[in-house]
Amino acid sequence: MKTAIVILNWNGAKLLPQFLPSVINYSKDAEVYIIDNASTDNSIHLIKTEFPSVKIIQNKGNYGFAKGYNEGLKQINAEYFCLLNSDVEVTENWLQPIEELFDQNNDIAAIQPKILDYKNKKYFEYAGAGGGFIDKFGYPFCRGRVFSTLEEDKGQYNDTTQIFWASGASLFIRSKDFFAQNGFDEDFFAHMEEIDLCWRLNNANRKIYYCGQSTVYHLGGATLDKSNPKKWYLNYRNSLWMLLKNLPKEKLFPVIFTRLSLDGIAAIAFLPKQGLPHVWSVFISHVHFYLGFIKMYKKRQTNQNKNYSNTSLLPVQFFLKKRQYFKDLK
Repeated sequence: MKTAIVILNWNGAKLLPQFLPSVINYSKDAEVYIIDNASTDNSIHLIKTEFPSVKIIQNKGNYGFAKGYNEGLKQINAEYFCLLNSDVEVTENWLQPIEELFDQNNDIAAIQPKILDYKNKKYFEYAGAGGGFIDKFGYPFCRGRVFSTLEEDKGQYNDTTQIFWASGASLFIRSKDFFAQNGFDEDFFAHMEEIDLCWRLNNANRKIYYCGQSTVYHLGGATLDKSNPKKWYLNYRNSLWMLLKNLPKEKLFPVIFTRLSLDGIAAIAFLPKQGLPHVWSVFISHVHFYLGFIKMYKKRQTNQNKNYSNTSLLPVQFFLKKRQYFKDLK
């Protein structure tokens, strides 16, 4: 089998009837799997009765995004994995361009399709948009999405191009590359784990691509809403761990010190809007960053790609210089 479409599920009985039909209807040349993270709702019964063609892999606990996929994918034999969020609607002929791109270039390890907003289909979606990059201090952004600014899709990203990271909302990856990197970092649990994986692939001289001829629509926030303090905590902590694991040695401590300082500034700046839960999330994330420091430092690879970014500090460009679109960034 060339491609396996793999959806991680945890108590997603409300989402599956809405989004799974498009995956089944438009993926005739692939097998569809559900990896279930020990759901306590009627997800399994629903899949067995309403979608009998879908194969089910049941994890023994709620392992989160990272370990949930790591454990489930060990049981699937395919050349390419498509890791697809349970709140993604796919479109006709979405698989063929990506499979062809893999087939044409063996240096490509992972590919992301165009990701548009399910609620407003004319606009790009926050998690991935037209392909991901990071600035010199590790702040992620996308073609079509810089912080909270989302671009309208006018065909400006209908290309095929190399990017730095591919979104976990719809991540195609060669199985051999996934296992060569030992999959996602399970200590992350959820959030930023796909950027960390893509950074490790870049350090291994493997390529990440965006394919604008394939389109999906992502609802977003189905598991954790963007205003949830736990989401803030995971993003802050995992960003710091990601930097510790992947930055070139000469940039490691200057960049991390700067990020720690900027996190504190952000906590104060957003206090009127987000309140004390946001400040507390930043504080706890920093505490756990330090607690995990030695463990994460030991995960550093031998080779660290020095050319991971050519983009200057994103918050300064966005908030102070008002460069709010990808084409305007320096």
